[in-house]
Amino acid sequence: MAAVTENVWNRRNTMKIYLASASPRRKELLRQIGISFKTMPSTIEEKTTKTKPDEVVEELSYQKAVDVCKRLTQEGKDEFVVIGADTVVSCWGDILGKPGDKAEASAMLGKLQGGSHQVYTGVTLAWKYRDTDAMFTTFSECTDVTMYSMTEEEIKKYVDSGEPMDKAGAYAIQGLCAAYIQGICGDYNNVVGLPVGRVCQELKKRNLLDADKKN
Repeated sequence: MAAVTENVWNRRNTMKIYLASASPRRKELLRQIGISFKTMPSTIEEKTTKTKPDEVVEELSYQKAVDVCKRLTQEGKDEFVVIGADTVVSCWGDILGKPGDKAEASAMLGKLQGGSHQVYTGVTLAWKYRDTDAMFTTFSECTDVTMYSMTEEEIKKYVDSGEPMDKAGAYAIQGLCAAYIQGICGDYNNVVGLPVGRVCQELKKRNLLDADKKN
């Protein structure tokens, strides 16, 4: 089967899509479904006033989208689409982001192993037409993940691999940690970092993508 290119989708207008994230996983997921985009990571300090995981990721994704919208406007761009996203893991009431060090990664994995948890990704889509204010829509997706038990030695070996260090919950479902994933309920891509199916449908709903044309 031929590889999917970035140019399957064509916008109905000349607006460029900007991903407000430096995440290689999110970039790969967008490329996977053929969406052409540019990367402009948000530079804001992530702060939230929320305590529920779905509200946390929605608020942070909105902040990221607003930040990139402002920067694009300051650069003189008047038509664009921005995708902001944020992912956290929730386990027994605790919200787990990216670990700060190996000790924190080990503690997170110790909490997650042998049980179930939830992965939340919030997404904010922002779009601006010429001579209009930017418009926004925000949503979140939740996926249940169940992990097999891990021994202390297995946790240490996985943490020493370096893979957990830039991942919410200290693991990558698409990486070495796949050996410990017992099952999921929901969107797999949401666990990787972006529910691209939902993103695509939301863009299409607003006529920001055209499936009938190719670049």
